[in-house]
Amino acid sequence: MDLTKVEEGKTYTIERIETDDPELNAFLFSLGCYSGEPITVVRRRKNGCVVAIKDGRYNIDSQLAAAIVVA
Repeated sequence: MDLTKVEEGKTYTIERIETDDPELNAFLFSLGCYSGEPITVVRRRKNGCVVAIKDGRYNIDSQLAAAIVVA
């Protein structure tokens, strides 16, 4: 399932990033968002969500959240 469907406050493990856009993939990698890393949806917003990855919190839009597949 992707980040748009997960429970708020629960930690998940990133399985893969589903995108054909190399810039988007590089951006997510620079945030520490890659396979095997834990990720938590801290809060949902109207057009996206706030996620915690490693030691940082990031506001990502719905399109970006849909590209992150977690288990």
